[in-house]
Amino acid sequence: MAPRLVSIGAAMIVALVVLGPLIVLMRLTSDQTTFSAADWAALKFTVFQAAYSAILSVFFGFLLAQALFRQSFRGRQLLVLMLGAPFILPVLVAILGLLSVFGHNGLVNTVITAIGLKTWSIYGIQGILLAHVYLNMPLATRFFLQGLESIPQERWRLAQALSLKKFIKFRVIEWPVIQKISLQAFVAIFVVCLTSFAIILTLGGGPRATTIEVAIYQAIRLDLDFSKAAILGLSQFTLTGVIAMLALWFLGNRNSLSGGLDRPKIIWNNSIIRSIMDWLIIIVFGLFLFMPIYFIFMKGIGNLTNLGPSVWSAAFNSLLMAITSSIISLTIACPLTHKWGEALGTLGIAVSPLVIGAGLFILIRPIANPFDYALYVTVLVNAIMGLPFAIRILRPAAEDIRQDYLKLSKALSLNTIGWVYWIFLPRLRKPLGYAGGLVAALSMGDLGIIALFGGAEFTTLPLKIYQLMGAYRMDQALSASLILLILSFALFFIFENLGRRSNV
Repeated sequence: MAPRLVSIGAAMIVALVVLGPLIVLMRLTSDQTTFSAADWAALKFTVFQAAYSAILSVFFGFLLAQALFRQSFRGRQLLVLMLGAPFILPVLVAILGLLSVFGHNGLVNTVITAIGLKTWSIYGIQGILLAHVYLNMPLATRFFLQGLESIPQERWRLAQALSLKKFIKFRVIEWPVIQKISLQAFVAIFVVCLTSFAIILTLGGGPRATTIEVAIYQAIRLDLDFSKAAILGLSQFTLTGVIAMLALWFLGNRNSLSGGLDRPKIIWNNSIIRSIMDWLIIIVFGLFLFMPIYFIFMKGIGNLTNLGPSVWSAAFNSLLMAITSSIISLTIACPLTHKWGEALGTLGIAVSPLVIGAGLFILIRPIANPFDYALYVTVLVNAIMGLPFAIRILRPAAEDIRQDYLKLSKALSLNTIGWVYWIFLPRLRKPLGYAGGLVAALSMGDLGIIALFGGAEFTTLPLKIYQLMGAYRMDQALSASLILLILSFALFFIFENLGRRSNV
């Protein structure tokens, strides 16, 4: 009974934090509040850019995964491991890195100018797609690579024994796995791109590239039109909620293949042309993924000593908030490691954090100055935003623990506290470390709710970087981005290392 009460309590907290502010904003709407032509344009562009970003990410991720699957070389495992880096990379850091490579004075335009061609602009739809592919293609690559490596080696050996042609092998062996993973990866990336904010805000290039999230920000921050923000937030909630449920349905089904006999990986007999194409794909996409990070290090390290106290204060605020958000998110996620709990957790990405922040702003305003509570609101919203990722990571391990140990614990008359302390948490330690590191890294680089509540007295490092970029102090922005990059990866690896320690 006690575990069920804890789960119900956690579910009520999520529902109140997510739906409460939305209901508050909806009460402010009037009959005159309708969707304008600009709002419809924002909705269409939101779906358009998310769909194209997901399609490109899945397509390029598939090409890279196939090349990595076919080729074996020293450092391959390290490269596969590093593919997870862009996903936890703070968005503003990724944007500054991409500007260093593809911006007006970046490496690509320098080369283009040298050979007499017209320079390429990163601002607009092309820059949005570029940034989304940069951040999400590694996720698709990991999906495909994991699926391809799960195919039993006996199938490949049988295909060789039967002398099947390449197309037949692809259609019979690879395509069933690829087809399912393609849908999974597309839906997951589509949901993430639907709620993209910082990329659209910095690389959109004008009103033609406005998404619902940016329109909500403009309605609240610039116009103080909470009624319009409520309508936009409800439309985004409906759209994202439907897609998130589809994501839960797709991602909830694991790829089931007969296990095989654990034979060693087959050595591919690739043609010279295929090997050249594979290596070309690996090198090109490897440079695409790691060159922006390299430029951040090279350009940012020289001005670290010139950063003012405000940057270091913002870094401390971000660090404190990220750790606190991660702890709160894990505390709420553990009781929700059921299927219905994961469905409820998807509310964290179905409702705009800006809508949640605006609703909390209105709730706090009658009793206190909302800006005095910027720290607490940002921590709470970031914890809820990280909840879908945390539950998704924890749920498979938690269900295995309950299946393997719950009956034995009841037979030994372990109470709820004993079950959690001696059984549940020790065996959940590794996924807890990974989930905590992921949520902390994502919270560290978030530029959502703080864009509403931040000001001169309270800033986070992403907001400070955005302010430096707006003031065209790019050298200091790059140095601050390097700090944010180091702190984000440090938090991720510290949490993950804590999870890998022995339970004894």
